[in-house]
Amino acid sequence: MGVRVRRADERDRGQVVRIMEEAFHHDPVSAWVFPDEAHRRAVHGRFLGAFADAALDGGWIDLLEDGTATALWLSVPADAPEEDDTPARMREVTDPGNERVELVGRLSAEAHPRGRAHVYLLMIGVSPERQGEGIGEALVSGVLDRCDRDGVPAYLEASSERSRRLYERLGFRLLGRGVDLPDGPSMWPMWRDPHTG
Repeated sequence: MGVRVRRADERDRGQVVRIMEEAFHHDPVSAWVFPDEAHRRAVHGRFLGAFADAALDGGWIDLLEDGTATALWLSVPADAPEEDDTPARMREVTDPGNERVELVGRLSAEAHPRGRAHVYLLMIGVSPERQGEGIGEALVSGVLDRCDRDGVPAYLEASSERSRRLYERLGFRLLGRGVDLPDGPSMWPMWRDPHTG
């Protein structure tokens, strides 16, 4: 599928957050972090905005030109620090009284592989009316093609069974056990070595 993608910048932040809010409003992990739907609607944009800021600062954001899909990527060096206060900062910025904001970040960080440079698909979102058209796969495939050419692995955490199946089709494999959120859904850490030949 041919999609027209451009690199987003700070001016696109609001649009990126809007796409992510629409795509993740009913996501199992988002619903666990913010179980009250009215509260989720009020603070979810701040939560997703923190991810957008991280990608703008330490990676890049791909944005479909028609404004219906976006992918947030980070470049992770081999010597990335083990300890990071990002989960605590996210809680402070997003929803200070909600310990789940910090917990999901800490549990994800514990599962994240260290010691090898890679690209990290932090989040990908497709507007609900465009889901199922192959847009997400096309957005990810372009980056994976570059990873293959450059010999760079990729990592992500799938937050639903549907996304996990998509990533398996793209060559990702499960990496150890899932991240089980207390009394909540699972996330699946997944790794993809670059394909050669």
